[in-house]
Amino acid sequence: IRGYARGALLVILSDGWDRGSPDVLRTQMERLQRVTHRLIWVNPLKYTPGYAPLAQGMAAALPYTDEFIEGHSFDSLERLTEIIAS
Repeated sequence: IRGYARGALLVILSDGWDRGSPDVLRTQMERLQRVTHRLIWVNPLKYTPGYAPLAQGMAAALPYTDEFIEGHSFDSLERLTEIIAS
């Protein structure tokens, strides 16, 4: 990841319900946060009323994200373009 991620704006599109070890995800997210300029996580479930990032993968990744936004509609993806442009 060093060559490609260094200084990059990284967008991850995921609901955070990963199958692997949350510890591995946490380690990789920490690494990505160090080398990227900005890390944005887009979660399609975040729009749900009462949503809380309780899935182990999402809970492990969240502390290493710069932005955590909804990704369930075209409007939410338009918000993503605004964040990227800023």
